[in-house]
Amino acid sequence: MKEFQAIIKVYEQYKLAEKKTALATVVQVDGSAYRRPGARMLVSEDGELTGAISGGCLEGDALRKAQTVIFQQKSMLVTYDTTDEDDQKFGIGLGCNGIIHVLIEPIDYQNTINPIELLKIALNDRDFYRLITVFSVKYSKQEQVGTKVLLKEKLTFGDKDGLGDPLWTRIQEELASGDSTYHIIRKYEAFDDLQVFIESIKPTIRLFLFGAGNDTIPLAKMADTLGLEVVVIDGRKNLATAQRFPSALKIVTGSGNEVVQQLDTDSNSAALLMTHNFDYEALVLEDLLPLNLPYVGILGPKKKSEKLIERLGRNGVAVNQDTIYSPMGLDIGAEGSEEIALSILAEVKAVLAKKQGTFLRNKTGPIH
Repeated sequence: MKEFQAIIKVYEQYKLAEKKTALATVVQVDGSAYRRPGARMLVSEDGELTGAISGGCLEGDALRKAQTVIFQQKSMLVTYDTTDEDDQKFGIGLGCNGIIHVLIEPIDYQNTINPIELLKIALNDRDFYRLITVFSVKYSKQEQVGTKVLLKEKLTFGDKDGLGDPLWTRIQEELASGDSTYHIIRKYEAFDDLQVFIESIKPTIRLFLFGAGNDTIPLAKMADTLGLEVVVIDGRKNLATAQRFPSALKIVTGSGNEVVQQLDTDSNSAALLMTHNFDYEALVLEDLLPLNLPYVGILGPKKKSEKLIERLGRNGVAVNQDTIYSPMGLDIGAEGSEEIALSILAEVKAVLAKKQGTFLRNKTGPIH
């Protein structure tokens, strides 16, 4: 999501400067590669790059191809075969052992539904979207259909008419039967070997950071680096300030029994209780529980959370402990506020991505 945000920001600058651009998107990967489908890179006519489609080995060649696209104003599909032992030809021998298909599209600023404008729509609110991109490996040397449609439930943005009714009907069938949380890539031989990349775009993770003490400042900074949205909440107005948390999306101050009602939460949100104030957090936790957030983290020893839950139980409040993480954070031997922040953010990412947070070397299959 951070990459999308950076691309959109630079896109707006290029648009004002009337600088021609092209967007490179990884649309399919066979085997292993550094980036997966959905990775993007914006290329300007003078060779500036924003985002990445690999670990650095493909960018140079993709830049040259993108400048050709900008000059000709025609999209193209480029295939990089890193299973070739002579992968030095891309500038570096990473040995990724995969085949990477990259769609490069010229960006027309006059087109209000160009690929980046569709991304802007998806990032403008906190709903789940599907982005439809059509390409053909078989006819890679021909101009590609490209990124055409953005979907939000029954709302459609873009140019579905450009896909044709039969293909659009087939895509809708795929959408109805597929898993909505993951990317889908399908090859339709009946449509002259067209491939369709159905990309799931989730809202940015939003952190509700309860606590404005000095130990939460590194966490807010690190979250901003990762492109997460941070809302800081505390009862201490002298600590919860824009000066101390300049990257915060919003700062909320108030008592423990009134702040939660001021928050806009959803299924891609996480709450972190780091106030070091037991009574304040007891009130906050009681109001958070009915919201069914996927992650509620409590800083401190397990005994503290047990006391919080016991107190709520005495007040007749049922607690679903499946979504409560206490002590919060992954066990990485963290010491100090910066390392603790790393531990917490890693756990939040793992939980919301439905991952175990284990060592990658212990996985027997693909890491993605």
